[in-house]
Amino acid sequence: MDTDHTDYTDNFNMNETCNPCSLYQKYNVNNRGNMTYQETIEFLFNSAPLFQHVGGDAYKEGLSNTHKLDEHFGHPHQRFRTIHVGGTNGKGSCSHTLAAILQSAGYKVGLYTSPHLVDFRERIRMNGQMVSEEYVIRFVEKHRNFFEPLHPSFFELTTAMAFNYFAESNVDVAIIEVGLGGRLDCTNIITPDLSIITNISFDHIQFLGDTLAKIASEKAGIIKKDIPTVIGESTDETRPVFLDKGKEVCAPIVFAEEEKQIISSMPTKDNHRMYQTKAYGELVGELGGLCQEKNTNTILTAIDQLKEVGYTITEDDVRKGFANVCKLTGLMGRWQKLNNHPTLICDTGHNVGGINYIIDQLKQQTYKHLHIVMGMVNDKDVSGVLAMMPKEATYYFTKASVKRALDEKELKALGQNNHMQGEYYPDVLNATKVALENATEDDLIFVGGSSFIVADLLSVIDKLHLNKA
Repeated sequence: MDTDHTDYTDNFNMNETCNPCSLYQKYNVNNRGNMTYQETIEFLFNSAPLFQHVGGDAYKEGLSNTHKLDEHFGHPHQRFRTIHVGGTNGKGSCSHTLAAILQSAGYKVGLYTSPHLVDFRERIRMNGQMVSEEYVIRFVEKHRNFFEPLHPSFFELTTAMAFNYFAESNVDVAIIEVGLGGRLDCTNIITPDLSIITNISFDHIQFLGDTLAKIASEKAGIIKKDIPTVIGESTDETRPVFLDKGKEVCAPIVFAEEEKQIISSMPTKDNHRMYQTKAYGELVGELGGLCQEKNTNTILTAIDQLKEVGYTITEDDVRKGFANVCKLTGLMGRWQKLNNHPTLICDTGHNVGGINYIIDQLKQQTYKHLHIVMGMVNDKDVSGVLAMMPKEATYYFTKASVKRALDEKELKALGQNNHMQGEYYPDVLNATKVALENATEDDLIFVGGSSFIVADLLSVIDKLHLNKA
């Protein structure tokens, strides 16, 4: 399940204990050309700490720094077309699939998403290729004198880097994924050809509000004057919010659920998904997650809207994009099969809305016994997620390598309160190794509960000696 993982790297304050001057000295920033890529990344992480590591205390809202950075770089986002993708769950899958389709149609496509799973450069891609290490180093060295006194957040600086890179690379169109919310997200300075809001679910309520209507209002902030907006899923509580915002700014609102692009769908033997569609007949999607049926309905509705505003997209482009999204864009961690005999699958779903799809999909699998390697972060609805998890599985409670990670011993105790049986392990590598040792060839191992659990798994994948799927 693809969830609102992008929120993890949204607007962050400077860590009050962090001395930027000492960081510049530590990483030799005052001597141009001396920083390695790893030093540059460490500098970015430490001078503007990631929300994914430190959590809510680092959150900052507002567009002041974003406008200053945008002016400094000469408003680069105005030099290419954009598509803006927000929502709680499904943003990553929709963004990557749209990119794959537009690449297949011959467009030079920029793609800005977050967070990364293994390499920072996953966030900024052009036609599927990550931004070069050299560009990241050069960007920091060239513009440090401007952004050092400004103290931008990590996400603000990364967004400026992405927009600048896309402009310098002369992309035709860039798909821009929202960080957190929408209204005050620093990506919201763009005027896109199309806005997409995938769905609304409870996540980051401390920032966005404690009702679906409040969360929808924040995410509806990306709806722009006269710009069509596709709403992937709505409820009785959120639908009026979108309609009111559309009326306020004279923006056409299209509800994908009413378009009914998808007649039915079913998984294939190779972990993909086969759709029966209204416009394309049978359509094969590389992404096999159960949640992809809703995402695909949203994407096909978005394609129709893009055609209406002048994009040239053929049926063949749509088929190629859906069938090759991971190959064309580098997408990882969405119901990704990593091993056969035993089957090993990972997914980045981490909130109640995302986990619900994963549990439904686990019920559809054939296996002798289910093993779940699980970790969560401490600011999620841990109790809500644990209450949903299957009780017949063997659990391997663990934690990701971020400060927000819930302690594995505490997670085990909470799990036992929900009748979940298993042991705790200090890290994802050890937990997965034991699961692989315990599993028979006919068993299923699922790894998830947090994007960071999946990130840690993919980072150590070579140490597990898997039978690659």
